[in-house]
Amino acid sequence: MAVSATTSLRLDPEITARVRRLAATRQRSAHWVMREAVEQYLDREESREAVRQDAMAAWEAYQADGLHATGEEVDAWLAKLEAGEDVPPPECHD
Repeated sequence: MAVSATTSLRLDPEITARVRRLAATRQRSAHWVMREAVEQYLDREESREAVRQDAMAAWEAYQADGLHATGEEVDAWLAKLEAGEDVPPPECHD
């Protein structure tokens, strides 16, 4: 079982009041609301960072070999998928 760590956080009075109002409305503790908010923020930002890292890797690969598919090729492929055809993605080329 993981051991929890206590972390101190200074919040503006307005934010504190908002947390307390939401906690009361949801019949939860303010602690639960803050913990949930931090967890959701981390999930979202980690996901964004993964997408950013994938984009950077794709850009570096493109710079190294120049292989790509044009927007028109991708649009045509997506249109076929949307129409229900099971087609492979377009081939990458120089």
